[in-house]
Amino acid sequence: MSEYTLINVDDVEDHYAGTSVPGEFRWLAGALETEQVAVTLIRIPPHSDFEQGTGHFHDEQEEVYIVTRGTLTMRFGDVIERVAAGRAVRVAPRTPRSHRNEGDEPVDMWAISPRIDHGDATKIDDFWDASPHARQTR
Repeated sequence: MSEYTLINVDDVEDHYAGTSVPGEFRWLAGALETEQVAVTLIRIPPHSDFEQGTGHFHDEQEEVYIVTRGTLTMRFGDVIERVAAGRAVRVAPRTPRSHRNEGDEPVDMWAISPRIDHGDATKIDDFWDASPHARQTR
């Protein structure tokens, strides 16, 4: 492995491409050849709810979300917060979470967590009511 890896994030596969899910999901760990850290760029268009009222939690992983553009409506357990660009939030393992963009401007959010070799996410159906301000598909 080299001492560093430089990539263009837009060259990394968008896992939402070709689906009805609005936005982009670019898992960068493979392209960056990271061993310990997972980094994902999530782009959410205006008025979009990619999880469609669902949420998820991780059994082991602590996650940090950094919003670099726009404002997200995020839910952590029973608490709903508006998280604007320039803010970061840490989410502990087993904390249910979700997000959506109810605003007029696109959102860029970076998700950072330990890289593990197995999936530890559990989906939660009906986590919160669908937003009247966020479409569910492209």
